[in-house]
Amino acid sequence: MTEQQKDDIFYVCSLIEFIARRTKNHRGEVAARIGYDGIAHLLDFADVYHCLSFEQVSDETVAQYGIPDGSFDTVAECEYTVPRCTAIGRVYQRLVLRETGGDAVQTILDVFTSFISDAISNFNASTYYANPDYIRCSYDEAGILLD
Repeated sequence: MTEQQKDDIFYVCSLIEFIARRTKNHRGEVAARIGYDGIAHLLDFADVYHCLSFEQVSDETVAQYGIPDGSFDTVAECEYTVPRCTAIGRVYQRLVLRETGGDAVQTILDVFTSFISDAISNFNASTYYANPDYIRCSYDEAGILLD
């Protein structure tokens, strides 16, 4: 995988995190609404979207895929400093890169729609800043190893 492809995965993961925060949805709901073809499109055009603000791309993505407002507000519930969208995007990118078997789009969907996404989104817990290998092993075992 090229560095550009890795950067594109980082961008799409960060964008999904941004949209989920903005619409107050579970990250898996956002990824599922965008779907396989939509994520493939975002990856294909990530180098273009990098030149635009997250707000603009988010607004267009929300409108295009009909992402409704939800009530999963991890930012308001956070008792500590809220990590940046890009910091969480990096967490997802690392997991996707470790799990991908060649189909990055499907891996992004699988990761975001799994249990690990809500664990990472709980900013009052330690999952999002845990060792990347711990996150990957938890994901592979389909459950948080130690809590």
